[in-house]
Amino acid sequence: MAENYTDQSGNTAQFRAFVDSPDATATAEAPSRLPLIAGLGVVVVVIAIVAWLALS
Repeated sequence: MAENYTDQSGNTAQFRAFVDSPDATATAEAPSRLPLIAGLGVVVVVIAIVAWLALS
């Protein structure tokens, strides 16, 4: 047996502890909703203009 034996289960346990730590989820940021809101605003304005032109 080699003298420099590395226990693989020890590394897995350390990885799981890292994944389950509260700091791991705090670094992930949600994507910005600004483009979605702006796009919806533009769609509403275009529909309002088309409806106004169709009814006038």
